[in-house]
Formats: sequence, C-alpha cells, structure tokens
Amino acid sequence: METYYITGEWADRRIDKCLLELTDSLSRSYIQKLIRDGAVMAGERQVKANYRVREGDILYVNIPEPAETDVLPEPIPLDILYEDGDLLVVNKPKGMVVHPAPGHTSGTLVNGLLYYCRDSLSGIGGVLRPGIVHRIDRDTTGSLLVCKNDFSHTDIARQLKEHSIIRRYRAIVHGVIREDTGTVNAPIGRHPVDRKKMAVNHKCGREAITHFTVLDRFRDTTYVECRLETGRTHQIRVHMASLGHPLLGDLVYGPGRKSRFALEGQTLHAMILGFYHPRSGAYIETLAPLPAYFKELLAKLG
Repeated sequence: METYYITGEWADRRIDKCLLELTDSLSRSYIQKLIRDGAVMAGERQVKANYRVREGDILYVNIPEPAETDVLPEPIPLDILYEDGDLLVVNKPKGMVVHPAPGHTSGTLVNGLLYYCRDSLSGIGGVLRPGIVHRIDRDTTGSLLVCKNDFSHTDIARQLKEHSIIRRYRAIVHGVIREDTGTVNAPIGRHPVDRKKMAVNHKCGREAITHFTVLDRFRDTTYVECRLETGRTHQIRVHMASLGHPLLGDLVYGPGRKSRFALEGQTLHAMILGFYHPRSGAYIETLAPLPAYFKELLAKLG
C-alpha cells in the first residue's frame, strides 16, 4: 500500500494525472486500471476516474506485486557504452524504467537486456532484476552498469558498498549557486509524512554525501556537476533541493508546475561512470554524452 499526501500544488488535478507524476514507475494506463479496480482511495472512500484531488487528501494506492513470469525479452535498442564477457554499461534514455514494476512489465531496460544478453545475466537480483546491481530513476538518463554473471555482480556490489565507484552527474538546478564548489553531507531517509518521497532525515536517515561543482551560471539557473560519494535513493535530487536549488523539471522535490520550463522529469544525467574491472582489476571509465534535450536546454539558457 502506497500513501501520498496532497499539498496545494497538486490540488484540483485529476487523480490519474496526479498519481502519474507522484510515482516513479507506474504508467497512466495502469493507474487508470487501479482506479477501475477500486485500488485507489482518498481517505476512506474509493475514487472514480474523474476525481480531482484536494489539498489535504491522503491517497492510498494498493499496488499488487507483479508476476515474475511476465518479464519477457524484447528487441529494444540499447546504447552500449562498454561491453565485455563480464559486464556492460548502458546509456539509459529518458522515460525508461530500469526493471519491471507494477504497470511496467514491458519496455523496461531489463526487457531489452534479456533479449540482448540472452542467458548471460547475473541472477543475484532475482527474476525481475537480472544483471541489475544499481539503478537510476525513470527520467534520469545516462550510464548504468549491468553484470553478466554472479562473479562480477558480487564484486561490483562490493565496490558500491565501499564507495570506490566514480559516478559524476550533470544537472541543471533552479537559482544561482554562489559557491564554485560544495559538499552536502546530510543523511537521507523516508520523508516523515510522505512515504513515497525521500528527505534529509537526521533522526533515521542513512549517510549520504554529494559533492558539487558549478560549471556555468545563468540568469536564474545553474549548471552543475554532482559527484556521488554514496548512492541513496533520489540522493542528488534531495540534496540539491535541501540547498534551495532543486533540479529543473523535478515535480517531486521542485516547485512543480510553477517553473517556466516545460520539461518531462528532472534534468539529471549520469555522465561519467568509473569502476575497477572485477576480473582484471583494470580501471574502466565510460562517458555518456549529454542527451539532445539537455544540450538544447543549455543552449537556450546560455
């Protein structure tokens, strides 16, 4: 059961559109099916498809677990940045969910990997997440490391735990950051009220460290590089928002529809990924070029 607390910025929006933006992996058609099946409630009453949310509403969404047998290989084009017998690095496009979830049993990166790699994916992540050792959000683009066997999966998981993997992101944030560089060292945990969101949580959060460097400043936005020292859920999005500089297009942690930019999701790109090869020990670094929408936005801002 997922719970969502409706604040003023979401008020008077249709229930399906509201939930589409509040969730990270549900499709609109699946949300509409949940509503038809009576799985969505506002307080103690079931809602209909034409229901418009109100400020103060508490929405409850009962999402059934996906059937593991639904994950099938699909001939989805993949942008491969690096590949050998143990692993590969994929440049994930915007809008693609990494692994199957309710409402997304097809069209995910895993569906494409099952077709491309056939039986050569590690099984540690289970049937729904073969080869997946870390993930990035649906609307975040860029480098994602995939393991072809359990040997590489175990070693990469160790490197992630030891924080030895280099992950450098590019982001555009609201407001002008005055400092050229900075570090956010603030624990991240579940939001105390909205359990779907993450937040800086000093009481029960886990250690989270993000280093940032300003690359360019514009009239009311800043282009930054963020380097992850840890890898918590929504870490960059939460940390930059905690500084008063949420990511452009971020409808969860940003100013919502009040932004002057018409964007589909947060402006965040996993550009550089560096790791030590599990078998040879050699350092490998890949670079995912900025996607077209990101470059076009920088050109407009500049």
